[in-house]
Amino acid sequence: MKKQLIVTLLASIISLPVMADITVNGKVIPNARIDMLVKERVPAGQTAPAELRNAIADDLVSREVVAQEAVRKGLDKNPEIQQQMELARQMVLVRAYLNDYMKAHPISDAAIQAEYDRVKAQAGAKEYHAHHILVGTEDEAKAIIAKLGKGEKFEALAKSSSKDPGSKENGGDLGWFTPAAMVKPFADAVAGLKKGEYTKTPVQTQFGWHVIRLDDVRATKFPTLDEVKARIKQGLEQQTVQKAVADLRKSAKVEGL
Repeated sequence: MKKQLIVTLLASIISLPVMADITVNGKVIPNARIDMLVKERVPAGQTAPAELRNAIADDLVSREVVAQEAVRKGLDKNPEIQQQMELARQMVLVRAYLNDYMKAHPISDAAIQAEYDRVKAQAGAKEYHAHHILVGTEDEAKAIIAKLGKGEKFEALAKSSSKDPGSKENGGDLGWFTPAAMVKPFADAVAGLKKGEYTKTPVQTQFGWHVIRLDDVRATKFPTLDEVKARIKQGLEQQTVQKAVADLRKSAKVEGL
């Protein structure tokens, strides 16, 4: 019984395909390259189907044939092509360095929690629903306020007079927003209104002059940490990478820029 098991195991090993390097006109396409591309397309822990490996190998052969022909024609000596090849090489190295840097400087759960708490506190406890009319001058805003005082409809005035393309066609409707989403003078003016009220004096921001009506207020609907954890982590990784690049630039000697 034991002898039969050994024979069966040996037979199965012998039957396994031997992955030899591929050569194209004497140029080797190493198996490691195929393995790398297979790994990129197959989730960790899963076995790649033979069809995928064969397709990748076939594609690499086609690339090699074309690349060799390009070299034969001297295209690799073209200055513009050389610049493109250098940029491609550079991008591979940049990606490799940044991946290595992030492995050495991973984003901790504590950092994600701290960023979540910061953004949540910044958003505030309340959300507001408001309409506004944006005009170019204080006098125009005062004229709008006067018309509202005479009973003209806010939405109609927004459609005819507002310079905000994002809300004009909706009668000035801004939807729900947190104070952090608006510039401070606008947010302060909204916070000072009661539901149904509009500003009796024009509100100036860097965008122009506003007449604002507060429609409703509610407690801020802030997503849970689990809902935004991946997005926060990505943002912190981007900040980490930006700082790493900035630090490298500080120590670099750059001339001619």
